[in-house]
Amino acid sequence: MSAASPSPAPRRERAWIAAAPAVLMMAWGGNQFTPLLLLYRKVEGYSALQVDLFFGAYILGLIPGFLIAGSLSDRFGRKPVMIASVALSVVAALVLALGSASPTAMMLGRLLSGVSVAFAMVVGTTWIRELSSGTVPPAVAARRASLTITGGFLLGAVVAGLVAQWAPWPTVTPYVVQLALTAIAAIALARGTETAGPRSLRPGEKRQPRPIVDVAIAPEHRRRFLTVILPMAPWVFAAPALAFAVSPAIVVERLGGLEIAFAALLTLVTLTVGFLIQPSVPRIAARVGGASGSVGLGLLAVGALIVAANVAVQSPLLACAAGVLLGGAYGICMLTGLVEVQAMAGARNLAGLTGLYYALTYIGFALPAILSALAPTFGLTSLLVTVAVVASGCAALVAFSARRTR
Repeated sequence: MSAASPSPAPRRERAWIAAAPAVLMMAWGGNQFTPLLLLYRKVEGYSALQVDLFFGAYILGLIPGFLIAGSLSDRFGRKPVMIASVALSVVAALVLALGSASPTAMMLGRLLSGVSVAFAMVVGTTWIRELSSGTVPPAVAARRASLTITGGFLLGAVVAGLVAQWAPWPTVTPYVVQLALTAIAAIALARGTETAGPRSLRPGEKRQPRPIVDVAIAPEHRRRFLTVILPMAPWVFAAPALAFAVSPAIVVERLGGLEIAFAALLTLVTLTVGFLIQPSVPRIAARVGGASGSVGLGLLAVGALIVAANVAVQSPLLACAAGVLLGGAYGICMLTGLVEVQAMAGARNLAGLTGLYYALTYIGFALPAILSALAPTFGLTSLLVTVAVVASGCAALVAFSARRTR
């Protein structure tokens, strides 16, 4: 090897960077729709119910995508599935950009976007972890994956909100930006190193059938999964949903026509805190005996109480304060769960269990719709206080179980 040639070790340490831009852009494409919800109601005249249905179509794409992505990538490789994710994201962006006036097109675009994001979150984060294997500790590899996803959610929503508020053609321009950056990410993806795929059979060996959905949990881990992961996972995305889906509607009358920009600001505040707190999660876990999830759930409970108080006050500043706490809750719970689940998994079902975890986290995005449906009967303030009480109960359960099942 010549003196000018880079050594294999640095190349291996940087290998994960080839996968990261595509994962980031898939998350970008999925979450940029969030600050545009008010835009579509204002420009296209959609009702609140129709907008909720568009979001429901996204969930319909996510859940099966989460459950099958891991097995698909085990069979065909991480890279082909990520290429499929990028292709679906591009098609979804084109449909949404060109079909904003058609409810059918919006449903289809959001469905495709959901599948794309699911593939990226399961396969992309697994691929980043595998590309990082042997160069950094497993917890650091998991943090790289979680930060990449969080960064995509953050940048997509903030950029789309700002572009839609002030740029021309607000229903089209955000998708033009997304497509341009996705093209750059695809170039990096093409250089990624495959870490999985079909294995060559030895002479006389028969290929064993693999289930399409492989989410088996080893018996020794089941109790911890049921009492630590399950009570925490749905709150991962319930926290940011409270911050930038519920709070903006509470203060909309105080925003003077800047509701889209404010929704982007709340997303920026919430996910920036979620991004910045994740490197501190190992230290938090060390201080609380491994029960870092209980800390995140505690922050969520306090954040929900602040949102409840803001129903009467209607203060944009108070909404931002709640966003700080809810962002911390999201960041801590997201990374805690990802590290826990990937530690439970073996090489055979790493992607499958990661997909199951993400499927559980997205249940939390149903919280705004549940609150909206029940608010006329029970009142939004009472419901938000109830959310805080239930989250506190889950925090206590996670704290107790994390120590008992260490």
